[in-house]
Amino acid sequence: MQQNSENKMGVLPVGKLLFSMAVPMMISMLVQALYNVVDSIFVAKISQDALNAVSLAFPLQNLMIAVGGGTAVGINALLSRSLGEKRQDMADKAANTGIFLSFCSFAVFALIGLTLSRPFFLAQIKNPVVVEYGTSYATICLGLSIGLFSQFCFERLLQSTGRTTLAMTTQLIGALINIVLDPILIFGLFGVPRMEVAGAAVATVSGQIVAAIAAIVLNLRCNPDIHIRLREIRWDRRIAGEIYRVGLPSIVMQSIGSIMTFGLNKILVSFTEAATAVFGAYFKLQSFIFMPVFGLNNGMVPIISYNYGAARLDRVKKTIKLTVITAICVMTTGLAIFQLMPRTLLSFFSASDEMYAIGTVALRIISIHFPVAGFCIIAGSVFQAIGNPFHSLINSVCRQLLVLLPVAYLLAQTGRLELVWFSFLIAELVSLTLSSHFMKLTMRRVAKAIGTGEALSE
Repeated sequence: MQQNSENKMGVLPVGKLLFSMAVPMMISMLVQALYNVVDSIFVAKISQDALNAVSLAFPLQNLMIAVGGGTAVGINALLSRSLGEKRQDMADKAANTGIFLSFCSFAVFALIGLTLSRPFFLAQIKNPVVVEYGTSYATICLGLSIGLFSQFCFERLLQSTGRTTLAMTTQLIGALINIVLDPILIFGLFGVPRMEVAGAAVATVSGQIVAAIAAIVLNLRCNPDIHIRLREIRWDRRIAGEIYRVGLPSIVMQSIGSIMTFGLNKILVSFTEAATAVFGAYFKLQSFIFMPVFGLNNGMVPIISYNYGAARLDRVKKTIKLTVITAICVMTTGLAIFQLMPRTLLSFFSASDEMYAIGTVALRIISIHFPVAGFCIIAGSVFQAIGNPFHSLINSVCRQLLVLLPVAYLLAQTGRLELVWFSFLIAELVSLTLSSHFMKLTMRRVAKAIGTGEALSE
C-alpha cells in the first residue's frame, strides 16, 4: 500500500493526477470561502459596525494564516521531495518537526490575541462600537487558534502524500460546523445566549478545532507514508531550517498582505467607514475566486516537489502548464461574475445605499486584475515547490509594499475614491512582469539541476 501511494505522483498521467489531487482541494477551499462569507453575511445583519469590526480584524487573521500556511508549505515541499528521493527518515522528521513548530506558532499568537487585540483596533479606528466588537472577535480567534495551526499542519501532511480527499474531508467537517454554529451563536437561537460578533469567532474556532482533531486521526490511521511519533515531536534545528527555508518567504509574503490590508484600511477610512466595509466585503467575495486557485496550488505543489525529487522534468513542466491554464480559466470566470452582478454580490452583506454606490464601482475595477493574478499565484507556488522561494518573496514585496500601497496613497490624494481601486491592477501588472521573468530563470535552473543530478536546494 505504501509503495503504491509513493509512486502515484510519479507514474499516473499528469492530467489525471492533477485532477485527482487538486479537485478535492478546490472543493474544500470553496467551502472554506463559503463559511468565511457566511460569517460576514450574518455579522452584517447586526450592523455595519459589526461588519467593519470583522473586516478590520482581517490583518490579524491573515497573519495567523500566513504563519500556519507558510510553515505548512515548507513541510509539504520537504516531505514530498523526500518521498520522491526515497528518504523516509527525512520525510518523518519533516512531519514531526513541523507539528512542533505549529504548536509553537499557536503559543505566540494566543499571547498576541490576549494582549494586543484592543491596541490593534484603536490604531485603526476610533468608533467605540467597532473597537469593542473587534477586540472580542480577535481575542477569541487568536487565543483559541490551536485548531487553526493544527489543521494547517495535519491537513498538509495528508496532502503531501497525495491523500487530498482525506484532507478535503477534514476541511469540509470544519466548514460545516462553522456554518451551522454561526447563526445559532450570533443570534442566540435554540436557547443559546446571543453572542453577536463573539459568536462568529466561537463558531470559527470550534470548526477549526474539530477539523484538526479529524486530521490528526486520519493521519494516524490512514497515512502510512509518514510516521508520527510523540517522542519525535520536538525541535530539530536542521529540519526546521529546511522547512523555513521554503516556508519563511511564504510567511513573509502573506504577512505583507496583512500590512497592505492594514494600510489600505487606513487610506479608505479617511474617505468614509463605508469604504472599509466595502473592502471587507470584497475580500470575502474574492475568496470564492481565489480559494479554488489556492486549492489548485495545494494539489500542484506535492506533484512538482515529488517529480523534481525524482528528476522528472517532463512531468514538472506539464503539471505547471495545466495548472496555469486552469487557474486563468477560474479567474476569468470570477472576472465575469464581478463585472455582471456587483450589486447582487453586495446585497449578501445587507449593504447600505452608500455601500452600493461605492462597492459597485470597486468590484468592477478591482476584478480586472483577476486573470493576471491567476498566473502570478501559480508562478509563486512553483518557486516554493522546488525550493526556490525568494523569487516569490521579491515579487510579493514589490507588488504589495512598493507598488500597491504607495499607488493607492497617491491616488487617494486626488480625493476620488474610485481611483484608489486601480492600484490593484497596476500592482498586478508589475507582478506579472516579475513572475514571467523569474519563471524563465527558475525553469532553466531546474533543467540544469536535473540534468546534472544536483538538488536545487543545494
